Amino acid sequence: MESNKGLNRKSNANLFDVYGDRITEAYDRAVREALLRHRKLGDYVVVERGGEIVKLRGEEIDELLK
Repeated sequence: MESNKGLNRKSNANLFDVYGDRITEAYDRAVREALLRHRKLGDYVVVERGGEIVKLRGEEIDELLK
């Protein structure tokens, strides 16, 4: 059976310790793609602002993409 050399870099490392930068980049890319898709389809996104749950559409979504 093959060993996973990436996980063996640190004996006590968890996946985020080893791949944290790549995970963060993938997460950021996925969120951006979802926001763009919602914007294109005219759907809203739900976010928290100042303790309130709000729906954002159109140009408001563009603000999140900056």
